Amino acid sequence: MARQPVIRGDGTNKEETSRPSVDSASSFQFDPDGREFDDVLRPQRLSEVVGQRKVVERLEIMLLATKKRNEPLGHLLLDGPPGIGKTTLATVIPKELGAECQITSGPALSAPKDLLPYLTNASYGSILFIDEIHRLPAAVEEFIYPVMEDFRVDITLGEGLNARTLNMKLQPFTVIGATTRSGMLTAPLRDRFVNHQHLDFYEVEELAEIIRRNARKLRSEITSDAAVELAKRSRGTPRKANNLLRWTRDFADVKNKGKITKTVALDALGMLEVDELGLEEQDRRYLKTLVHVFSGGPAGIQALAASMNVPPDTLEDEVEPFLLRCGFLQRTPRGRRITPAALRHLQATLPEPDAHGRRMLF
Repeated sequence: MARQPVIRGDGTNKEETSRPSVDSASSFQFDPDGREFDDVLRPQRLSEVVGQRKVVERLEIMLLATKKRNEPLGHLLLDGPPGIGKTTLATVIPKELGAECQITSGPALSAPKDLLPYLTNASYGSILFIDEIHRLPAAVEEFIYPVMEDFRVDITLGEGLNARTLNMKLQPFTVIGATTRSGMLTAPLRDRFVNHQHLDFYEVEELAEIIRRNARKLRSEITSDAAVELAKRSRGTPRKANNLLRWTRDFADVKNKGKITKTVALDALGMLEVDELGLEEQDRRYLKTLVHVFSGGPAGIQALAASMNVPPDTLEDEVEPFLLRCGFLQRTPRGRRITPAALRHLQATLPEPDAHGRRMLF
């Protein structure tokens, strides 16, 4: 694995081997068209975070108490929908503490040996951020229990009658886990997190402020009403807001000498086929499949996914949360059902039921 930098709380980067991480945005000259786009748009301090005020206030208390006592932060679990800012908060925390941060993900840790380099290189008070922690294999999850509870690694040497267990003490450090599916975490793992913070969707006003701030970072001119139009279609997530901003910026550079006005924003969004509520083609296809193939439901997620030729996880993680939030979808014990609000939005109707109560399309 290539040598990659590790986030350090002093804003510098340290070259390490076999430890994936993200770069600190403070150490390079920003090219708004370069690959560092996402990193630079991320806040670097808690004071720069827009929205999630209650979560931020609680984190500020935790961090101040940690620094006052000069001890490691308690293990922290961040959960919430995709694109809501879990990684952003996880990378801001070590900068606030002046601590080093190593970064990995659940799928990357296929066996306990994959976790060992992170543990042996952890220093006192440092951070280990595990994204998608719900995807840790069972063997790795069991291996990390004594690590989180006692800062101890149990290594088995040899086999059979000659096997012996070596207990290796570790420097006390903090595990920060991020997940979109906290319900998939086992109770023993979840209980080892001292702090559990849930991040929710953003309001339009908060997203508009994020868009205005990031437009300045991109050296782009945007009007307030254009920022609001982008925010309304951002599905409540900063990640989507940043993606729409980047597309609209490209569109404005070609069509309007770089200035993003409301008219330019609406034209750009129209080309993307994003409607006034933020629904995209895949969302509308999901709803139309529910109407035309399943007569409005109920329909199981596997059947819907097969009809659309889309993985079930994609529908559950990327499509359904927003449709549920819009009131366009009901999840019942029998399956998914479309709502009257969704039918009005699609300007669609369901077929009349037959004598047996079944809705027949043909």
